[in-house]
Amino acid sequence: MRSVKYFMAAAGAASLLSSMAFAADMPMITPPPPMYAPAPPQDFGGWYLRGDIGFSNQQVKNVRNTNDALYAPLTSLNQTTGFDAAGTFQVGVGYRFNNWFRADITGQYRGNSNFKGTDLYSAMGHGLAYNGIDNYSASKSELLVLANAYVDLGTWWCVTPFIGAGVGAARVTISNFTDTGATNLNSFIDGSGNTVYYVGGPANASYTAASSGSKWNFAWALHTGLAYQVSPNMTVELGYSYLNLGDGVTGVDTTFDHSAGGHAFTFKDITSHDVKLGVRWNLDNPQPVYAPPLVRKG
Repeated sequence: MRSVKYFMAAAGAASLLSSMAFAADMPMITPPPPMYAPAPPQDFGGWYLRGDIGFSNQQVKNVRNTNDALYAPLTSLNQTTGFDAAGTFQVGVGYRFNNWFRADITGQYRGNSNFKGTDLYSAMGHGLAYNGIDNYSASKSELLVLANAYVDLGTWWCVTPFIGAGVGAARVTISNFTDTGATNLNSFIDGSGNTVYYVGGPANASYTAASSGSKWNFAWALHTGLAYQVSPNMTVELGYSYLNLGDGVTGVDTTFDHSAGGHAFTFKDITSHDVKLGVRWNLDNPQPVYAPPLVRKG
């Protein structure tokens, strides 16, 4: 009976040694590599591109002819002016220095905005006081280049409020300027042979037009808005900007009969309240890289 136990023990030991030898001869199987490389540590710096579209809401301080003699008879002048809203289109490149400060350079085309103005005035002529009206129209566009800096004020639920400022240059173009002319005095001869002037009869207007004119100005801007990070590489912006674009000027003016002219009209202190929607693309934040499975032969 004891010999049977010894035989069984010997057989078990031989089987174990055989299994160990077989396992030693088998090749090692390594686990498959990960499908994606691990993401690098978070880095807030990097280059980005941006694009924006929006619309403008513009104002002008006043519109005045460069011939001051035209205003000498006036005793009062009440001017009403207004621009239609116009589209704005912007592209730029920038750099984020850290998680709160970034800067960019932008180029913007500001589309044609129709302009209308009216002067209601009082004046002295021929020893009498009289009132009059003057209407004019034009269109305006700009090219705007700005260097901007922004401060991000913190992030809550992927939304980041920001403020900023920019300085640069604006090329203001005034075109299609027309002036229907100031209403002149009307008169008649009374029974005593005296000339009597009055206002309210048919207008006696001199139509004036001016060629297109362009002018480069120093420009500056203040910015604020909200940014929403859609992905590590894309951020959407809703922004507001206050812009000071400087002055605009027409080309030389002339009356329809060429009896007067040789001057220009100046649009003084053009400003705008802009609203825009933009996208920023981060160029330095790598996406996960696909790695094909490793294939072993033999």
